[in-house]
Amino acid sequence: MIIQRLRAVVLIGLSTFTLWCPVAIAHHVLGRPSYGLNEDSNTPPSMQVETRIGDYFVNFMVFPAFPRPNEPGRVNLYAKRIDTGEPFQGDVVFRVRNDTWFGAEEQLLGVQRPDDNVYRQGFLFHEAGDFVITAEFQAAAESHVIEFPLRIGDPWPLGFIGIAAAAVLVLLAAVSILQRKRLLREKLRSTRSEARSS
Repeated sequence: MIIQRLRAVVLIGLSTFTLWCPVAIAHHVLGRPSYGLNEDSNTPPSMQVETRIGDYFVNFMVFPAFPRPNEPGRVNLYAKRIDTGEPFQGDVVFRVRNDTWFGAEEQLLGVQRPDDNVYRQGFLFHEAGDFVITAEFQAAAESHVIEFPLRIGDPWPLGFIGIAAAAVLVLLAAVSILQRKRLLREKLRSTRSEARSS
């Protein structure tokens, strides 16, 4: 009886306390502050790479998460000095080439100036494939070059090397089958000739 009254008092006290608690207002979405949301908020990058090149720490991202042919995309690049943390303020040249053995020459995507310390370069590919984007900038009379792969859509999984390897495997299988048939015929002939002679 006393235990039941004690439980009732505790439950009434807890429910009264929870009614007086202030309401929590959401400030972050998935760990990001709500004031930092922009056009990329619902689209994670397909790739995010951080690297050191020379005296600079470089971070680049590719949007959207799954680039497709005939859909616009964008590369964001940040560069800052390692020693001072000062962002790079010069021009960055963006180029692209096919990531194949016999790929075409590099093509210029654009030359970008910083926009709020970010270099944004748009792209639009008409065909699926694997590409390499090159970003280059000059600092302290030195050239800094960053290359990173970019896959657009779902390219055919077999490239030139895959087709060549498949052709070699088919050729080897055909030669093996022909050799077996020839050996079987010779064995049958020798068996028949032995049967006739005896």
